[in-house]
Amino acid sequence: MVDISQIQEHAEVIGADGTHVGTVDHVEGDRIKLTKNDSPQTEDGQGAKHHYISVGLIADIEDGKVRLSANGAEAVTFEETE
Repeated sequence: MVDISQIQEHAEVIGADGTHVGTVDHVEGDRIKLTKNDSPQTEDGQGAKHHYISVGLIADIEDGKVRLSANGAEAVTFEETE
């Protein structure tokens, strides 16, 4: 079990394959809220939205980075929007 209290703001979130998934804004309950900077603008042109990753996807926290158990491409399919 990973100690989510070790997750720091602005930590990089990477997939199991080392691919950049996002940057931590902060932890909300059992989800990591990612910064808007890593999110694309929506189809309706309304701007980026925060995305969330379940802490259940975290494999490890190492060298200040949050490593997920899923590859980067797979992890984004699990993201939730606000």
